[in-house]
Amino acid sequence: MDHGMKAAELFLSGYNCAQAVAVAFHEEMGLTESQAARMASAFGGGMGRMREVCGAVSGMLMVLSSLYGYDTPGDDISKKRLYTQVQELAGAFREENGSIICREILKNPPSDPNPTPRTAEFYAKRPCAKMVMTAARLMERFMEEHPR
Repeated sequence: MDHGMKAAELFLSGYNCAQAVAVAFHEEMGLTESQAARMASAFGGGMGRMREVCGAVSGMLMVLSSLYGYDTPGDDISKKRLYTQVQELAGAFREENGSIICREILKNPPSDPNPTPRTAEFYAKRPCAKMVMTAARLMERFMEEHPR
């Protein structure tokens, strides 16, 4: 499966950026599409349209945590490994896109919490579909290089 294309399709169908990436990997995470979408729903638009960390990056890191994360308090070895993986993936995204911060990628401040409806014209001016495609592709590559 091409998770990058799937994430872009999901985004263009109405999911936010974080949801698009998370839902593209819902089967691998052992979640329903609905569970993955709910888990990621607050992270769109750089966390609730605050234009902080790109939602595509947040979605990618949710997938990473679900598949490679740890759940034992005090497991410093697993924590260190996961944080190194976070930095690797975020660094690869930053290298391709110049930033992991939504407002820097979009070159604009936080948006109106009540934006105009999504249209092809609206997204033609924004790189969001490319961002979700990139994040999903990076996560897919990571999974191929780091089988569980």
